Amino acid sequence: MKTIIEPFRVKVVEPIRMTTRADRERLIAASHFNLFGLHSDDVLIDLLTDSGTGAMSAAQWSAVMRGDESYAGSPSFYRFLAAVQDLMPFRHVIPTHQGRAAEAILFSILGGAGRVIPSNTHFDTTRGNIEATGAEALDLPCAEAADFSGTYPFKGNIDLTALAKLLRERGAAVPCVMITLTNNAGGGQPVSLENLRAVHALAQRHGKPLIIDGCRFAENAWFVKQREPGQATRAVRDIVRETFSLAEGMTMSAKKDGLANIGGWLALNDDDLALAARNRLILTEGFPTYGGLAGRDLEAIAAGLAEVVDEEYLHYRVRCNEYIGERLLALGVPIVQPVGGHAVFIDARALLAHIPPLAYPGQALAVALYEMGGVRSCEIGTVMFGRRPDGREVPARFDLVRLAIPRRVYTQSHADYLIEVFGEIAREKTRLPGYRIVEEPRLMRHFTAKFARLS
Repeated sequence: MKTIIEPFRVKVVEPIRMTTRADRERLIAASHFNLFGLHSDDVLIDLLTDSGTGAMSAAQWSAVMRGDESYAGSPSFYRFLAAVQDLMPFRHVIPTHQGRAAEAILFSILGGAGRVIPSNTHFDTTRGNIEATGAEALDLPCAEAADFSGTYPFKGNIDLTALAKLLRERGAAVPCVMITLTNNAGGGQPVSLENLRAVHALAQRHGKPLIIDGCRFAENAWFVKQREPGQATRAVRDIVRETFSLAEGMTMSAKKDGLANIGGWLALNDDDLALAARNRLILTEGFPTYGGLAGRDLEAIAAGLAEVVDEEYLHYRVRCNEYIGERLLALGVPIVQPVGGHAVFIDARALLAHIPPLAYPGQALAVALYEMGGVRSCEIGTVMFGRRPDGREVPARFDLVRLAIPRRVYTQSHADYLIEVFGEIAREKTRLPGYRIVEEPRLMRHFTAKFARLS
């Protein structure tokens, strides 16, 4: 059949509190036009993030009840360890309370003033944790990533020529090479195995470890299976194993493709680096067999890792996003193509061409989505990436709005409602105002900045 149905039944429901447009205009103004400041009860469809917002399965909730809360050596840790190493062949697996904690530990060791860490595109917390040490977070996306309307299948790839030049000219300053799977800040775009193999070979030639930010590893593997020549007959599980066999380490937020509500890990092959990381973990997170997590959370992650490589689930997951993307294109709403695995990205700079980048068209679109339809989304553009470490304000490479789809939460009627809201925005787009920032922190300002409308 052509209709892709959810490969699950709904067992528990959570009510949504309905609001009016007048309610929402008042609420977003009271939050200083920052979507992060809203109470979730005041949101109809919450697409702010797919991180930790998914619905856990019956098997996961059953596993939660098995959680053992021993401080050290819990059997829940060893089930978690076995589940991770079944997919990711690293010698050392260090649990953390979420992915940014793994990043903070890693870059407290590898970062520092004068160092530069290249990536296909660093996401916000990765960039923040690198820059907090005084190091430079350098993005080297492939050229095709800048063409939002193009259909190149692997826009998440790193620019190999630029990476080779960096390693040749500034190699002494590079402690590692990073690849994010999928490339979240670049539109949720996948990385090919061909590109990853080339990065691995290049990093090895220069004696640099390759570290993968693997939070959406299963979605990336699904795209490899669907799009990369020679991969169609392989199991997603086998593609995942090859992916991580090419790396010397990984950071992970289990709140994405771990299908859990909290948790993450840092995995490494280097014994000395792992020892330093565990010592840091004890100072900041907890003992190495729980790492800031309850035993029940370790159990939920272990069960989630078994479920996330199910190919029926991945087919449904990606097809939901493609459906939304196809309908938006039919409305004339510009999006990043092809549609990514975890989100649909709107090109706000193209949609709201009357708003210049430094008046934050992404923020303008995100506010309008909430006011008109109660949909909470996330700006990924000049608000998130426009403030340089030296304090200068510059336009980001793009101004996007991310519609991050929580896993196993919403149905097609929610998707159809979302598309209807965009139909209203398309009719009113030329009347939408820009914004200015009236208060902001030094780092990662998008979480807490306060905005005012431009008249």
